[in-house]
Amino acid sequence: MPQIDIARIIQQADRLGVEAKAGPVSGTTASRVEIAEIGGLDQIAVDTLVIVNVLRPPSSYRLDIAIRRASALQLAGLIFPTSLDLSITSVDLAERGGVPVLQAPGAKASNLAVAIDRLLGSGASDTVTQAQFAIERTRELARQSLGSSVDTILSATDEALGGRVWLEDDMQVAWTEDFAVFVGDAPRGRLRFEPAPQEAENGSDAANLALPVVASMLSRFMQRDAHNRFASQQTSAEFLSQLVLTEASHIEAFAGQAHRIGFPLQLSHVVAWFKFTRPGEEFARLPRTLKSALELHALELFEFRDEICHIAYAHDDAFIVLSERLTIGNQQKRLHEVAANVADYAQALSSNEITVTVGLGTPQIAGIGLRQSAAEAKLAAEAAVISGRVGRIATADVTGLRRVLLEFYASPTSRELLTDILRPLSAQGPKKAEIAVQTLLAYLRNRCSPTKAAVDLMLHPNAVTYRIRNIQRTLNLDLKDPDIRFAVELACRVRQLGTDSD
Repeated sequence: MPQIDIARIIQQADRLGVEAKAGPVSGTTASRVEIAEIGGLDQIAVDTLVIVNVLRPPSSYRLDIAIRRASALQLAGLIFPTSLDLSITSVDLAERGGVPVLQAPGAKASNLAVAIDRLLGSGASDTVTQAQFAIERTRELARQSLGSSVDTILSATDEALGGRVWLEDDMQVAWTEDFAVFVGDAPRGRLRFEPAPQEAENGSDAANLALPVVASMLSRFMQRDAHNRFASQQTSAEFLSQLVLTEASHIEAFAGQAHRIGFPLQLSHVVAWFKFTRPGEEFARLPRTLKSALELHALELFEFRDEICHIAYAHDDAFIVLSERLTIGNQQKRLHEVAANVADYAQALSSNEITVTVGLGTPQIAGIGLRQSAAEAKLAAEAAVISGRVGRIATADVTGLRRVLLEFYASPTSRELLTDILRPLSAQGPKKAEIAVQTLLAYLRNRCSPTKAAVDLMLHPNAVTYRIRNIQRTLNLDLKDPDIRFAVELACRVRQLGTDSD
């Protein structure tokens, strides 16, 4: 014969509208449920949970008699579909007699009997009812604009399903999974359920019915919440994309727009530029879903930082702008920290199929400065990709010389012309070519002095002279010519830029 522990009925309190008032709430089981008049308990079988058919609270005297009779008849408990104000005597009788006394204010006795009978049978109808209740609770909280959060929604689902519901983080979750939670296109994870011991038999069945709907509502709730929190930053992102891509002659027109949307264009800005590549390719186009997920991750990361941060996209690239007062300092270093976090997330999100290379610009002031920092960061990232140093963070220097070299290196035509100068050295193999380039740079940097170059290279001056003689012969160039010396030094510096590890 099927039985139900009174504790399980209490666990369904929100759904059934019941509340324990006295007596034990666990360890007592019922094998059936019946409706009876308060004076008709003598006709009820043992282990029956009785719903006492009253419209108003009975007197203390009648309550005491009913509890005594229930104890003597070994009834499973008494439920009163009204509010009770139990006396000390009634509470004591219920405890000593082992009779659970419950109230269900406003409940209709027949409806309560049907609901408890379904619980008693643990059949499909109760499973569906429990699942529907969990869905309604979730929907009710998700509708509220104030006071609701992911935690409060999951807590309500806990109570309705009789177990623990939690969101398991997993950015690789597939959108086709039944319990998957997405914020727009950004994967968050999946809902998990662990039934309470007394719900182990059928709790999972109700959860399997309810959680796909709960996951869908939770996804929409989180998307709405994210929109409310980050709408202003997303508007600024569109502005930044236009700012860095427009012609320099139109820059003044952006001041008014920045003021209207509240973007602090007058501050100091530093930019991190993100290039996405796949093996054997110089760029990779991020799918829209990855873009949305990456943007949301960055916005949530920015939310708890002191600096003003924005993320935006420019064609197939992404960039982050960190803005603050110029007097704060260490701006580039702190952007490095943020950029590394976002790059790691992007690579993990793509299951490491896409490699992220980042270029960091230098801090600059106002709109023109922001564009300049973005140009520096973009060149640094492109140079790193072209030179094969993908997956790294390349930093632009503050002298301006490296920016000039980066522009040479980023131009395929300029890079090819400079590469041609040193091509004969490359034919000797990478190790010999590297030694030759280092020797040439030291020699030219020290105004063709073998003695000074020898100090830099930690060699004997005669060794430097011997190397330079062989290099000139290999290149078939006259290093006495100033124009040739300039071209060779530029070629060496650009080549070194391509192999530098930053």
